[in-house]
This record gives sequence, C-alpha cells and structure tokens, in this order.
Amino acid sequence: MTLLDTVDSPARLRELSPGELRDLASEIRAFLIERVSAAGGHLGPNLGVVELTLALHTVFESPRDRLLWDTGHQSYVHKILTGRRAGFSRLRKPGGVSGYPCREESEHDLVENSHASTALSYADGLARADAHLGRRDGAVVAVIGDGAMTGGMAWEALNNIAGGPERSLVIVLNDNERSYAPTVGGLASHLASLRAGHGPGVFGQLGLGYLGPVDGHDIAAVQDALREAAALGGPVVVHVITAKGRGYLHTETNALDLGHAVKPMDPHTGKALKSSPRSFTSVFSEKLVELASRRDDLVAITAAMAEPTGLLALQQRFPSRVIDVGIAEQHAVTMAAGLSMGGVHPVVAIYSTFVNRALDQLLMDVALHRRPVTFVLDRSGVTGDDGPSHNGMWDLSVLQVVPGLRIAAPRDGAQLASLLEEAVAWQEGPTLLRFPKGPAGEDIPATATFNGLDVLQRSGSMDVLIVAVGALAGLALTVAEGLLAQGVGVTVVDPRWVTPVNPALADLARRHRLAITVEDNSRAGGVGSAIAQTLRDNDVSTPLREFGIPRRFLQHGSRAEVLAACGLTAQDITGSVLELLTPVDDPWSVLSGDER
Repeated sequence: MTLLDTVDSPARLRELSPGELRDLASEIRAFLIERVSAAGGHLGPNLGVVELTLALHTVFESPRDRLLWDTGHQSYVHKILTGRRAGFSRLRKPGGVSGYPCREESEHDLVENSHASTALSYADGLARADAHLGRRDGAVVAVIGDGAMTGGMAWEALNNIAGGPERSLVIVLNDNERSYAPTVGGLASHLASLRAGHGPGVFGQLGLGYLGPVDGHDIAAVQDALREAAALGGPVVVHVITAKGRGYLHTETNALDLGHAVKPMDPHTGKALKSSPRSFTSVFSEKLVELASRRDDLVAITAAMAEPTGLLALQQRFPSRVIDVGIAEQHAVTMAAGLSMGGVHPVVAIYSTFVNRALDQLLMDVALHRRPVTFVLDRSGVTGDDGPSHNGMWDLSVLQVVPGLRIAAPRDGAQLASLLEEAVAWQEGPTLLRFPKGPAGEDIPATATFNGLDVLQRSGSMDVLIVAVGALAGLALTVAEGLLAQGVGVTVVDPRWVTPVNPALADLARRHRLAITVEDNSRAGGVGSAIAQTLRDNDVSTPLREFGIPRRFLQHGSRAEVLAACGLTAQDITGSVLELLTPVDDPWSVLSGDER
C-alpha cells in the first residue's frame, strides 16, 4: 500500500512526518501523470501546486477553513486529498470528478470558479461576513495565480481588502510566471522584482501584509509562511514561487504551455494518442493569416490564450500584430474600439464563455460607437468536458440584443473562412463569428440559395422548414432524412448570418406547415426565439418550434453526451417533429410541448 492509498481526508496529512509528506508529493505527481494522461485535462498547473496544496491542507483545516482556488483548474491535488481520488478514473467524464471545483462533489469545494480573477472578491465577502457575524473559528484563504492577477477584478478586490486591515484573510499568490501563456505587462515586471527580493512592492503600498518570496516546492517553508500569515490577523499576501509542469519531463520541456491542458496521451512519450482532425480553430487560424497577409490594418487581440484561440500562427508570422492583454477581457474589447477609432481593424479572438465578462464594453464602447470590430468566439455552444462554466451556450441569447451587431454561425470550415472574410470587410459596425470546439467535419455544400439563405436540402412537399444554425447543420440534415423516410417533405436552410434575422425566413416559413430551429445555444433568447418574433412581426401563422439547450447549467461530459442529454439528437428531434405534425386540426398545439 502506498502513502496515497492511506489518504482519504486532509486530517490524515497532519499525521504524516515531513519526510512522508515529501514522499506523498512524489506519489501524487505519479498519480496525476497517469490519470490526466489517460483522460486529458489540466496537467501542468496541478503538477506545479502539489507541495503548496499539501502545505495548505496541513496548516488549515478544510472545510472549517475555507480554501478558494483561482483559477479552479489547479484544484486536482486538492480533490485527491479530499477523498475524490477514485473519481479520477473518469476525470471530466460523467460519473467522474469535474475539472474544476464542484460543490456537488465535496463540502471542501466552496466556489466553482473556472473564470479567473474572482477568488479575492469571494474571499473579501466571506471575511466581511465573518466580521459581521462575529465568527472567529475559520480562516479564509484564497489561492490566486499571477496570471489571474492580470484581471481587473482582482485589483478591485485588493483595493477593498486593503481597506479592511482588521479583517483576517490569507492571499496565496501562486507565482509561476504564467496563466496559459506567460504573464504580461507591468505586473510581470513588478513580480519579477519581488521574486528578486525587492518586496513588498505594490502590496505593501496598498497596506497589505506581505510574506515572501517562498519556495512553493518546499513544504516546510510554505507551512511556516502560512502559519505566520494566519497569526498576523489581517489581510496578508504570501508570495509563493512555483514551477508549472514540475516533475514531468514532457511538461517541463513544453515551451508553449508547460502542459497546461493536455489531450489523452502516452505518459511515457508525451505524444497524443490520437491525431487531431481539422478543427474550426485551425481553419480560423489559417484564414486569418491569409487575410492579414493582404491587409496591413488587421490586428488580433487575445486574453492570454493565443494558441487555444488560433492566433499562434499569426503571432509567429506577424509578432507585432497579436496583442496579449492578459486575463482582461473588458480591457481587450474597449481597447479594440480604440484601435478601430485609430484606423485599425481588430479581431478579438476569445472563448464564448469569456465574452460574457465584456458585455458592457461590447455594447457601449464598440456597438454604440458603431466600430468595425470583429469578434471570433471559439468554444461556442456545448463544449462538454470542461463543465458547466465553459459551455458557450449563452452568446446568442446575450449578444442578439446588441444593436448593429451582425452575428454569423458557420456550419463548416469553408463557411468559416468565407464568413470571416465578409466580417472583416464590413465597415458599418461590429461583426461576430461563433463556432464550437472540435473538428470542422466535411464541408456541406448548398444546393441553392434563396434571398441570402443557403438551401441545404429541398425534398418532397412543403411540410417542415428546418433552420439549421451553425455546426448543427449536419444534425439538421440527418433529421431531414428521417422525416423523408416517414413521407414528410423537408426544406433545410442555413441563414449563415443569424443576426439580424433574414426576412426571407418569414417568406419561406409561410409556405410550410411547420418550422423548426436547431441550435446549440440556449432556447431562451436564442436564434429560434428571434425567428419566432420575426414570424409574428410578419403575421406568419406557421407554428415554429425551437430545439436547443435548456435553461440550466450542464454537467460535464463529451460534447455528444451533453447534446444527447439536451435532446439534440436526430432521433429525439425527428420523433418530436412527427408528433408535432400529428394534431393538424390544432396547429398551435405544437407550441405547448415539454421544455427540453
């Protein structure tokens, strides 16, 4: 039996000697390499926090003492030590542990934060609540990476935390000089000065206590610093220096991201088990480089994720034309507006889930000023294995309300390339493209066009109009085949530009008995809702039924598994449509079906 086999709660750690804790750290690294290599996930960040997490759980007593992780992808070791080791056999799969803190999994997980720069605000609130209620029996500890410190919200929180010197709060600054990418800007230079021993720097100037720098891989040194911080009684920053990817050759030598997020791979060679097919991201990457080669005014912006959002090739070709702002989405969007005012056409490449953070800037700073800025949302729709917070299922619902914003949803790689070219050519206001994570699949040619709509199939009588949104065009065509097999005539169209709604859809819907929309966005406020409003505005009596994602947070699993759980399969949709066509004497009854 290994030491790790004996650890089922943090209390067990406090029974171990310093030598046993060091041995346990080695066993945890071996376990992480084995299990994350098999499933895929955030390997590098967790290899870097093994000793830090052991120190935290020996000095503090979770869940009485509240531990917050920013960002939550560095919580794998915390999960192992809090009784969830068995769940790593199905990491990021149904029935296994999620890739981020999860309140349903354990009382040791207080905050499900997978969006960066939030933990200090949670911690400030908890410390204020303790003070208000007179609680003195539990510490508040926030672990925040230096990458997350590039987000403005972290500094808003620090400003408020420093304003309450009487409130006890331990801030562990996990400094590995990176988020996904190297930490950028003046903060990176300032932290380098602190690492050289020139502290306490800005933290001391704000009035916060400062301890460090501390070797984050020396368990005893981290324990001593944490105990001292807790004893000081006010807000204290413990500056811990760690190495991302530590202890595994294939992460330590990965110059791109130190194994930040790995796909299933051979742990001995570090090579992926499967080759990656052509993805939407790679198509965007190639097309953007082509466009930039022709247009000197194109500049791309990333919020610390150049490679995952497809900007690495452009950065390598034109280094000065990719701007990394750190984890600062709000700044990125308003800076894009400024670039546009200065005669540059910005392309803001960002995950769909993160654009939620910059809605005000997109609305007021870009759209109100009618700036020609192009937004490219990767990971739109169902992402799956990264859990509820990383699904991009809200962008259409949220952004369709923005006046003047044109939104496109490419169904395949060819359409993505074409629509991107159209988007950056548009000068009347902002444009946006959205596409999912994963393979672009085979291109789906249009058989005809109708007033700007791509007709993908037209067979039989005018029974059902299927409006396919983006990457679910293939699913829509499979549904069409199932309906045709039952003698139901079908028309399948792809609007390409989904916002504003093409008025031709109203004319086409009028000619059919039933219209349906198929999208991987929330049914609440999605494309289907917008088309339904257009039909009402044009006095079209054809019933319309929206198929999409229900208004709930979705559990982790593969994209296919999550879509199936939402009823977005050919069998489910075909069956529902056949049922909807049955009560022909009461056409409006199709609107009263169960919420999917």
